[in-house]
Amino acid sequence: MRISGNVAGTGFLVGALVLTATALAYPTMVGVQNTSSTPSRVIAQTSSGPLTEADRDFVVKVRAAGLWEFPSGQLAMQKGTIPAVKTAGEHLIVGHAALDDEDRKVAGLLGITLPNQASPQQEGFVATLSADTGHQFDSDLANILRLTHGQIFPVIANIRAQTKNSLVRELADQANNTVLDHITVMEKTGLVDFDQLLFKETTPPRLPKSELTPPDPPAGAPTMVLSAPPGLTTDSPTTAPSPTTTP
Repeated sequence: MRISGNVAGTGFLVGALVLTATALAYPTMVGVQNTSSTPSRVIAQTSSGPLTEADRDFVVKVRAAGLWEFPSGQLAMQKGTIPAVKTAGEHLIVGHAALDDEDRKVAGLLGITLPNQASPQQEGFVATLSADTGHQFDSDLANILRLTHGQIFPVIANIRAQTKNSLVRELADQANNTVLDHITVMEKTGLVDFDQLLFKETTPPRLPKSELTPPDPPAGAPTMVLSAPPGLTTDSPTTAPSPTTTP
């Protein structure tokens, strides 16, 4: 039996509102919110160790992160007005393509159903970036992505420290490296407002579960694969790719 993200009542904490002095048209505000009823409860015994609610939620969170950060990277490569923003887009695409590949493998081995669509709140971030132009796009990308990655960073550490499942530990290691890389490239844009960042990280509002939870895919739906095109690396820019699906 596969384990559904919606049944789990997963609270997706990836993402939070960023406000700047000149831009107030961000998506609905979002906060860190754990909706697992009993995170430490063991829901399955697997060959890689016991699987808890928190483990399952983490695997789904990693997938959900890629479903909105990958297209954000595409937008950065297409719309960024400075080289540092385009470089950040490359890192988002390459990093989440690799992380998504590992996440789908882990989910398959552990019997976890992954979403094909990000949460409403996460899709709101992409909508904001899609509507942005010029310097506003650069600033919004840097601040939204820096804040969301900063919020999930300690969550990864917590999972890595507490999980008894070796597959989840390996995924957490890769997620940690990916998130740290993305935090770094966002900061290198020179556009991050650290004063607002600290305020939003320490005083996040709460959103209803419906805003934070991506929908389960329809039965039999193909799995969306986040694939970077051949030749794209964090040192070699190219045309932004498009997600694909596999049966």
